[in-house]
Amino acid sequence: MRLQKLPLIAAFSVVAGSLVLSGCSDPTAAPSPTDEAGSTTLMVSSANFPESEIIGNLYAEALKAKGYSVETKFNIGSREAYIPALADGSIDLIPDYTGNLLLFIDPAADVSSPESILSALPKALEDKGLSMFTPAAAEDKDAVVVTRATAEKWNLETIEDLAAHNAEVTMAGPPEFKDRPVGLPGLEKNYGFVPSKFEPISDGGGPATVKALVDGKVTAANIFTTSTAIPANDLVVLEDPKNNFPAQQVVPVAAKDKVDEGAQQVIDAISAKLSTEELIKLNEQVSGEAKIEPKQAAITWLTDQDLLGK
Repeated sequence: MRLQKLPLIAAFSVVAGSLVLSGCSDPTAAPSPTDEAGSTTLMVSSANFPESEIIGNLYAEALKAKGYSVETKFNIGSREAYIPALADGSIDLIPDYTGNLLLFIDPAADVSSPESILSALPKALEDKGLSMFTPAAAEDKDAVVVTRATAEKWNLETIEDLAAHNAEVTMAGPPEFKDRPVGLPGLEKNYGFVPSKFEPISDGGGPATVKALVDGKVTAANIFTTSTAIPANDLVVLEDPKNNFPAQQVVPVAAKDKVDEGAQQVIDAISAKLSTEELIKLNEQVSGEAKIEPKQAAITWLTDQDLLGK
């Protein structure tokens, strides 16, 4: 299932007043001599899965090209690790995903639409001493995925269809999926899906999770929709008609007052060009047969998008 593009114009209009944007500046321009670029080192980070590291490298390499002093600390873990790290100043900037980020901060938040998420997220982050920049068009949602053989054997189309086989299902996912509202609790609430066993795998739906699914060690798995492993292994993404998994636009999140306006413009320029299709291509380069390093994939993409010019 390929994700459709979100109604971004409407979504962005909801939060335009909450985001600190510069409407008359060239978003790709290098910081002026009066900017503080280079005076403070920015620590750019990522969560513990390849796509997050790719996007983190996009941010880091673009900032370096514009004269900022940048260090990186990638693969530091899940939100349970990196949100406190942002708050305490251990890291300064990280890519995240709108819906799950809002639910992490406020489990009772309205995530029924992209607009409701983008309306509430800036204030939720501000209360934590954090800020967000312009979200990208690119979206990567959680999904419940099964093999083609399992889908055909049980005639599966939706997550609710899988619930009829609860007693036979072992579900794989990151450890936090067991307790997060959109994880097992949400799947039980929305679809009555309660797997007989949960297998925690700490690779963010990556190779170990895919291998467990393909090898038959688990029956279903939480894998992100932009994963190249889905088409490569002919896996089936089960439909989520009740929207258990909310909209998940890529959004840069920063420690408040740690990233200046010039740096924000550099990051916003990336978000303006990062679509779901482009994100899938980047994932394919890194996680597909080419096995390109995330840093090199990021540099090539930034160059192709004319975002590294001095």
